[in-house]
Formats: sequence, C-alpha cells, structure tokens
Amino acid sequence: MPDVSLIFTVRNEEAALPALLQSLQGQERPPDEIIIADGGSTDGTLAVLHGFADQHRQVTVLEVPDHNIAQGRNAAIRAASGDIIAVTDAGVSLPAYWLAELVRPLEQRPEVDMVSGFSQADPQNRFEVLLAATTLPLVSEVREDSYLASSRTVAFRKSLWELVGGYPEWLDYSEDVVFDLNCKALGALVVLQPAATVRFRPRPTLRAFFLQYYRYARGDGKANLWPGRHALRFTAYALGGILLWQGRHNPLWWLVLGLAAVGATRKPMLRVLTEPEPRSIPNLLGSLSSILGLRIVGDIAKMLGYPVGVWWRCRNR
Repeated sequence: MPDVSLIFTVRNEEAALPALLQSLQGQERPPDEIIIADGGSTDGTLAVLHGFADQHRQVTVLEVPDHNIAQGRNAAIRAASGDIIAVTDAGVSLPAYWLAELVRPLEQRPEVDMVSGFSQADPQNRFEVLLAATTLPLVSEVREDSYLASSRTVAFRKSLWELVGGYPEWLDYSEDVVFDLNCKALGALVVLQPAATVRFRPRPTLRAFFLQYYRYARGDGKANLWPGRHALRFTAYALGGILLWQGRHNPLWWLVLGLAAVGATRKPMLRVLTEPEPRSIPNLLGSLSSILGLRIVGDIAKMLGYPVGVWWRCRNR
C-alpha cells in the first residue's frame, strides 16, 4: 500500500487540539506520518504540538509564522513523503474508521485521484442546531458530481497536488474550493466517500457566523467564484425591498413575500424535522423565524464580503 501522509494547519488552537490529536492516535488505519504546520500561534498551541511530536516519532511540526491556510498546507505537503495526502483541520472530531475509509478508494482504485469525505455538524445547543440546519446539507442532498471537498476531510495523490500547483497561496479563504475546481478542470477523478465523515461544531455565536460568511464571500469575490449566485442574491433582496414597499398599498404583496420566505427556509425546516425535538406549533414557528433570521444574516454577510473581494481582485490584476 502507498504511504499516507496526514497534514493539517493550525493557529491558536490550543483548546481544540487535544481532542483531535487523541482521535488521530485512535485511527484503525494510522497515517504513516503526520505533518502539522503552525501559522504563528501565540497561545499554547506550539507547546501542545511539540509535546505530541516528542511522543510520536512520525510527527513533524513546521513553524511557518505569518502563513495563511493555503501556504501552511502547501508547506506541510512539500515536507510530506507519502504518495497519498490526507487533509483535516483543527476543531473536528475524527471517528476511528475515518482515515481508513477516506484513503480506501485511492489504495484500491489506481484511477481515483481525489476522495472527498463528508462534514457533519456536532451542535452543542439549540442555536447551533438551527445554524447547522440553515447552512449545511444532509448527505442525502449531496450530488457526487457537483460536491466540492472541504479540507476538513479530503485525500488526494501528491502527484495531483503537484500537477495543479498546490493550494492557491494568494487566497486567504475559499482556497480549498479553488483547489478542488483546479483539480476537476484537469480531469481528476473525484469520488465521494460519505463514510469518511468528520464532525465539527458550528460557529457558537451570531457574530462568529457573520464573520465566517463574510470571509467566505470575500474569498469568492477574490477568486471570481459563483458570480451568478451572488448576483442572484442581490437581485432577490432588491425585489424583496420592492415587495415591502408595495405592501404599503396592497397586502397581497406581503403574501408573495411570505411565500418567498417560506421557499427560502424549506430545506432547513425539513432538516430540523429530522431532529428529535418536540414538534409543537410554537416550537416549529420559533425554528422557522430563527432560520429565516440566520438566512438573512448570512446573506447580508455575503453581500458585504463579496464586493470587497471583487474590489481586491480588480486592484490586483
């Protein structure tokens, strides 16, 4: 079997690291080496990492201060000796079978170039349950031909990484999306492996969620990703404003706007219905209003972040 190098990047992840490192030790198929790139932590992250490396000779810690995520990943992959690169991230929980399932298609099928696992929410409270329902698809909703791997759980041949020139180091967010698209553009065979599922905690506060989506959209703008989707969002809110204005004179427009809101929350509400929560009318109405509010907050964050990214791209052509 080809060697597997597991890599990930960290910065100020002292609190989240122990659980991740413990789950790495419990893998049924352990990695042949682990390369961890620290992007300039100022808390106790490096002490935790070096302590872990002192106990495990297959672990290497790279100190790459002031590196963004893409630069850190590339540095770790350059230092890796394995033919297969597995990538994860701090803040996730890895089941014992994760790595075995993730790399199995690459080990058994020479024609496969990349394997995408699946990310599942691990919410700790009602806010995080609703946030997960609003932002994350269920595995049953995913189409393999269009799904883009998150670098929380992905594996690929090092030769593919070399062929596409690595992760785009000029991009601070959405770098894994661009890497995936570059791989697919070269004709890489990418397969989805839902069994390689990792669990992660959604953002715990509304502010953290807003900042996350602002940065994602800013990265989209920098990389010129999904311009049609972003244009559609601006158009939808402009039409919503018109409907609100028209509703002053004709309540029928309020009905149209309400139906649009229901349409926007249909999938999240169906996901909520899979949760083992009481399905009383007040509970469902509360979930509906919360999901609608989260959708609006996320959309506002994207509509603010995307133009900033576009402006950056225009200035740096």
